[in-house]
Amino acid sequence: MNDRHPIGCFVTGTDTGVGKTLASCGLLHALARHHARVVGMKAVAAGAEPDGQGGWANEDTLALRAASTLAVPPELDNPVLLPDPMSPHIAAQRAGRSVEIAHIVDSYRRLAAQADAVVVEGAGGFLVPLSEQHTGADLACALDLPVVMVVGLRLGCLSHAALTAEAIRARGLRLAGWIASRVDPAMLVPEENMAWLRQHLQAPLLADIAFQAHPDARATGYVLPQEWQ
Repeated sequence: MNDRHPIGCFVTGTDTGVGKTLASCGLLHALARHHARVVGMKAVAAGAEPDGQGGWANEDTLALRAASTLAVPPELDNPVLLPDPMSPHIAAQRAGRSVEIAHIVDSYRRLAAQADAVVVEGAGGFLVPLSEQHTGADLACALDLPVVMVVGLRLGCLSHAALTAEAIRARGLRLAGWIASRVDPAMLVPEENMAWLRQHLQAPLLADIAFQAHPDARATGYVLPQEWQ
Protein backbone atom coordinates (compact mmCIF):
# COMPACT_ATOMS: atom_id res chain seq x y z
CA MET A 1 0.00 0.00 0.00
CA ASN A 2 1.10 3.56 -0.69
CA ASP A 3 1.97 5.92 2.13
CA ARG A 4 0.99 8.82 -0.11
CA HIS A 5 -1.58 9.61 -2.78
CA PRO A 6 -0.42 8.14 -6.10
CA ILE A 7 -0.04 10.16 -9.26
CA GLY A 8 -2.96 9.66 -11.60
CA CYS A 9 -4.16 11.07 -14.90
CA PHE A 10 -6.93 10.45 -17.41
CA VAL A 11 -5.85 10.39 -21.06
CA THR A 12 -8.44 11.46 -23.61
CA GLY A 13 -8.26 12.32 -27.29
CA THR A 14 -9.64 14.76 -29.80
CA ASP A 15 -11.08 11.75 -31.64
CA THR A 16 -10.60 8.02 -31.95
CA GLY A 17 -7.48 6.84 -33.77
CA VAL A 18 -5.32 9.78 -32.67
CA GLY A 19 -2.70 7.74 -30.85
CA LYS A 20 -3.98 7.70 -27.27
CA THR A 21 -2.48 4.30 -26.54
CA LEU A 22 0.95 5.20 -27.92
CA ALA A 23 0.84 8.46 -25.95
CA SER A 24 -0.30 6.66 -22.78
CA CYS A 25 2.47 4.07 -23.11
CA GLY A 26 5.02 6.83 -23.61
CA LEU A 27 3.69 8.53 -20.51
CA LEU A 28 4.11 5.28 -18.55
CA HIS A 29 7.73 4.98 -19.68
CA ALA A 30 8.38 8.61 -18.70
CA LEU A 31 6.82 8.11 -15.27
CA ALA A 32 8.82 4.92 -14.76
CA ARG A 33 12.01 7.00 -14.85
CA HIS A 34 10.87 8.61 -11.61
CA HIS A 35 8.64 5.98 -9.95
CA ALA A 36 9.01 2.25 -9.39
CA ARG A 37 5.39 1.14 -9.65
CA VAL A 38 3.61 2.56 -12.70
CA VAL A 39 0.61 0.93 -14.31
CA GLY A 40 -1.76 1.64 -17.18
CA MET A 41 -5.51 1.15 -17.05
CA LYS A 42 -7.82 0.76 -20.03
CA ALA A 43 -11.07 1.57 -18.27
CA VAL A 44 -13.36 0.52 -21.12
CA ALA A 45 -12.06 -1.53 -24.04
CA ALA A 46 -14.20 -2.36 -27.07
CA GLY A 47 -12.73 -5.10 -29.21
CA ALA A 48 -11.17 -8.32 -27.90
CA GLU A 49 -8.68 -10.85 -29.26
CA PRO A 50 -7.08 -14.02 -27.83
CA ASP A 51 -4.43 -13.10 -25.27
CA GLY A 52 -2.33 -16.20 -25.87
CA GLN A 53 -3.12 -17.54 -22.41
CA GLY A 54 -6.54 -18.99 -23.04
CA GLY A 55 -8.38 -15.73 -22.45
CA TRP A 56 -9.27 -12.53 -24.22
CA ALA A 57 -7.80 -9.04 -24.16
CA ASN A 58 -7.87 -5.76 -26.02
CA GLU A 59 -4.77 -4.73 -28.00
CA ASP A 60 -4.63 -1.34 -26.25
CA THR A 61 -4.72 -3.06 -22.88
CA LEU A 62 -1.89 -5.39 -23.91
CA ALA A 63 0.22 -2.39 -24.97
CA LEU A 64 -0.41 -0.64 -21.66
CA ARG A 65 0.55 -3.78 -19.75
CA ALA A 66 3.80 -4.04 -21.71
CA ALA A 67 4.64 -0.44 -20.79
CA SER A 68 3.77 -0.88 -17.09
CA THR A 69 6.19 -1.93 -14.36
CA LEU A 70 3.44 -3.34 -12.15
CA ALA A 71 1.50 -6.48 -13.08
CA VAL A 72 -2.06 -6.58 -11.75
CA PRO A 73 -5.15 -8.77 -12.24
CA PRO A 74 -6.96 -8.03 -15.53
CA GLU A 75 -10.14 -7.01 -13.72
CA LEU A 76 -8.25 -4.04 -12.32
CA ASP A 77 -6.38 -2.71 -15.37
CA ASN A 78 -9.28 -3.44 -17.74
CA PRO A 79 -12.51 -3.58 -15.72
CA VAL A 80 -14.76 -3.44 -18.82
CA LEU A 81 -13.84 -5.58 -21.84
CA LEU A 82 -16.40 -5.72 -24.66
CA PRO A 83 -16.07 -8.09 -27.63
CA ASP A 84 -16.91 -5.80 -30.56
CA PRO A 85 -14.73 -2.89 -31.79
CA MET A 86 -17.32 -0.12 -31.86
CA SER A 87 -18.72 2.65 -29.68
CA PRO A 88 -18.81 1.26 -26.12
CA HIS A 89 -22.51 1.85 -25.59
CA ILE A 90 -23.36 -0.20 -28.71
CA ALA A 91 -20.76 -2.87 -27.93
CA ALA A 92 -22.22 -3.20 -24.43
CA GLN A 93 -25.76 -3.52 -25.76
CA ARG A 94 -24.68 -6.22 -28.22
CA ALA A 95 -22.94 -8.11 -25.41
CA GLY A 96 -25.88 -7.78 -23.02
CA ARG A 97 -23.68 -5.82 -20.64
CA SER A 98 -23.79 -2.45 -18.94
CA VAL A 99 -20.89 -0.08 -18.34
CA GLU A 100 -21.06 0.91 -14.68
CA ILE A 101 -18.97 3.95 -13.78
CA ALA A 102 -19.00 3.08 -10.06
CA HIS A 103 -17.39 -0.28 -10.86
CA ILE A 104 -14.64 1.38 -12.90
CA VAL A 105 -13.95 3.90 -10.13
CA ASP A 106 -13.70 1.09 -7.58
CA SER A 107 -11.25 -0.76 -9.84
CA TYR A 108 -9.17 2.39 -10.20
CA ARG A 109 -9.00 2.89 -6.44
CA ARG A 110 -7.89 -0.69 -5.90
CA LEU A 111 -5.30 -0.29 -8.62
CA ALA A 112 -4.04 3.04 -7.26
CA ALA A 113 -3.61 1.49 -3.82
CA GLN A 114 -0.82 -0.66 -5.26
CA ALA A 115 0.86 1.92 -7.49
CA ASP A 116 2.98 5.06 -7.47
CA ALA A 117 1.42 6.27 -10.74
CA VAL A 118 -1.62 5.25 -12.78
CA VAL A 119 -2.35 6.28 -16.36
CA VAL A 120 -6.02 5.76 -17.25
CA GLU A 121 -6.71 5.66 -20.98
CA GLY A 122 -10.22 6.59 -21.98
CA ALA A 123 -12.13 5.22 -24.96
CA GLY A 124 -12.44 7.29 -28.13
CA GLY A 125 -13.00 11.00 -27.66
CA PHE A 126 -13.94 12.81 -24.47
CA LEU A 127 -17.71 12.57 -25.01
CA VAL A 128 -17.82 9.02 -26.34
CA PRO A 129 -21.04 7.32 -25.13
CA LEU A 130 -20.45 4.60 -22.54
CA SER A 131 -24.17 3.96 -22.03
CA GLU A 132 -27.44 5.66 -22.85
CA GLN A 133 -26.91 7.87 -19.79
CA HIS A 134 -23.17 8.40 -19.49
CA THR A 135 -20.16 9.43 -21.55
CA GLY A 136 -16.41 9.34 -21.15
CA ALA A 137 -16.68 12.81 -19.63
CA ASP A 138 -18.80 11.41 -16.80
CA LEU A 139 -16.15 8.78 -16.15
CA ALA A 140 -13.43 11.43 -16.07
CA CYS A 141 -15.46 13.45 -13.56
CA ALA A 142 -16.08 10.39 -11.39
CA LEU A 143 -12.36 9.58 -11.33
CA ASP A 144 -11.59 13.27 -10.68
CA LEU A 145 -8.12 13.06 -12.21
CA PRO A 146 -6.09 15.64 -14.12
CA VAL A 147 -6.70 15.20 -17.85
CA VAL A 148 -4.08 14.79 -20.57
CA MET A 149 -5.42 15.48 -24.06
CA VAL A 150 -3.95 13.78 -27.13
CA VAL A 151 -4.34 15.95 -30.22
CA GLY A 152 -4.23 14.03 -33.49
CA LEU A 153 -2.38 16.45 -35.75
CA ARG A 154 -4.42 16.43 -38.95
CA LEU A 155 -6.86 18.64 -40.80
CA GLY A 156 -9.62 19.74 -38.40
CA CYS A 157 -7.56 19.24 -35.25
CA LEU A 158 -7.67 22.89 -34.15
CA SER A 159 -11.43 22.95 -33.66
CA HIS A 160 -11.45 19.44 -32.18
CA ALA A 161 -8.72 20.36 -29.70
CA ALA A 162 -10.35 23.63 -28.67
CA LEU A 163 -13.76 21.99 -28.21
CA THR A 164 -12.30 19.12 -26.18
CA ALA A 165 -10.32 21.46 -23.94
CA GLU A 166 -13.44 23.56 -23.43
CA ALA A 167 -15.50 20.48 -22.53
CA ILE A 168 -12.84 19.31 -20.05
CA ARG A 169 -12.70 22.67 -18.26
CA ALA A 170 -16.49 23.13 -18.34
CA ARG A 171 -16.74 20.07 -16.11
CA GLY A 172 -14.35 21.49 -13.54
CA LEU A 173 -11.49 19.20 -14.53
CA ARG A 174 -7.89 20.36 -14.90
CA LEU A 175 -6.23 20.05 -18.29
CA ALA A 176 -2.80 19.02 -17.03
CA GLY A 177 -1.26 19.09 -20.50
CA TRP A 178 -1.58 18.00 -24.10
CA ILE A 179 0.31 15.70 -26.42
CA ALA A 180 0.75 16.32 -30.13
CA SER A 181 0.37 13.10 -32.11
CA ARG A 182 1.48 13.53 -35.73
CA VAL A 183 -0.84 10.92 -37.19
CA ASP A 184 -0.88 12.38 -40.72
CA PRO A 185 2.60 12.67 -42.27
CA ALA A 186 1.10 14.44 -45.29
CA MET A 187 -0.59 17.18 -43.25
CA LEU A 188 -0.04 20.65 -44.69
CA VAL A 189 1.52 23.37 -42.48
CA PRO A 190 1.78 21.26 -39.30
CA GLU A 191 4.06 23.76 -37.54
CA GLU A 192 1.57 26.57 -38.06
CA ASN A 193 -1.09 24.34 -36.49
CA MET A 194 1.26 23.56 -33.60
CA ALA A 195 1.87 27.26 -33.05
CA TRP A 196 -1.88 27.90 -32.77
CA LEU A 197 -2.32 25.02 -30.33
CA ARG A 198 0.58 26.21 -28.16
CA GLN A 199 -0.95 29.67 -27.98
CA HIS A 200 -4.57 28.77 -27.40
CA LEU A 201 -4.76 25.56 -25.36
CA GLN A 202 -3.37 27.25 -22.22
CA ALA A 203 -1.79 24.03 -21.01
CA PRO A 204 1.76 22.66 -21.27
CA LEU A 205 2.85 20.53 -24.21
CA LEU A 206 4.01 17.25 -22.66
CA ALA A 207 5.22 15.54 -25.84
CA ASP A 208 5.40 15.96 -29.59
CA ILE A 209 5.16 12.46 -31.06
CA ALA A 210 6.44 12.12 -34.61
CA PHE A 211 4.65 9.91 -37.12
CA GLN A 212 5.93 6.36 -36.76
CA ALA A 213 5.28 3.65 -39.33
CA HIS A 214 6.10 1.16 -36.56
CA PRO A 215 5.07 2.85 -33.29
CA ASP A 216 7.56 2.64 -30.43
CA ALA A 217 6.43 4.23 -27.17
CA ARG A 218 10.00 4.33 -25.88
CA ALA A 219 10.96 6.64 -28.75
CA THR A 220 8.60 9.40 -27.58
CA GLY A 221 10.04 12.36 -25.68
CA TYR A 222 8.15 13.68 -22.67
CA VAL A 223 8.45 16.70 -20.40
CA LEU A 224 6.55 15.76 -17.27
CA PRO A 225 4.95 18.31 -14.95
CA GLN A 226 7.12 18.90 -11.90
CA GLU A 227 4.54 17.39 -9.57
CA TRP A 228 4.69 14.09 -11.47
CA GLN A 229 8.46 13.73 -11.14
